[in-house]
Amino acid sequence: MKRRDDLPDWMWSDALAALDRAEQLHRHLFQPGRHARTTTWEPPVDVLETEHDVLIYVALPGVDARDVSAVIDGAALVVSGRRTLPPALRTAAIHRLELPQGRFERHVGLPPGRYAAADVTSERGCLVIRLHKMP
Repeated sequence: MKRRDDLPDWMWSDALAALDRAEQLHRHLFQPGRHARTTTWEPPVDVLETEHDVLIYVALPGVDARDVSAVIDGAALVVSGRRTLPPALRTAAIHRLELPQGRFERHVGLPPGRYAAADVTSERGCLVIRLHKMP
């Protein structure tokens, strides 16, 4: 059996990309109760844990933190909202539109624990949700 160290880097990258695509498909197709009919896209997230906090970075360029809902639902954080074109660009001729528009919703599994409070801020195009751990 080959160890991870023996695999070329491109093979490892391809395997991780395939796993990511499979996870996205699973989230879209195999979760009953989700509002798939109204949700058009899911923003990418990073989840980091420190001694005192859990930090969730949600990539939402052009979305104001005040327009996003972040609610703990059981063992998950549900982040939802809508990304729309700025009013000045609504009449512009669009030559390329790659950033997703419309309603988004993302369910993010949280590390086990209890959380006392949450701070929501924007930082460099990301929504940053800081959940404070309870002892």
